[in-house]
Amino acid sequence: MTYILIYGSIFNPIRPKKGKLGELFKCSLCTGFWVGVFLWSINCYTELFTYSYNFINALLLGSLSAGTSYFISSILDDFGLKIKKIHEEVMENETT
Repeated sequence: MTYILIYGSIFNPIRPKKGKLGELFKCSLCTGFWVGVFLWSINCYTELFTYSYNFINALLLGSLSAGTSYFISSILDDFGLKIKKIHEEVMENETT
């Protein structure tokens, strides 16, 4: 959900570009946190997960979502693994 909100072309017309909301939608860590809090807030409407409604659960689930989103976005991009690209660039620099 975080990846779709940040990079999905379907949201280009309505995604904010400037201001605080613009900054939010450029950051996978920030958007991931609020996606986690949103999913916690709708847990009574789904049977996929159930959590009690309290501040600690909202904070923990938001943090878990933020960390997961940041980790995945740091190793993946639209073209696959970023690690492969870095390794190829290092190999090219060593040969030249």
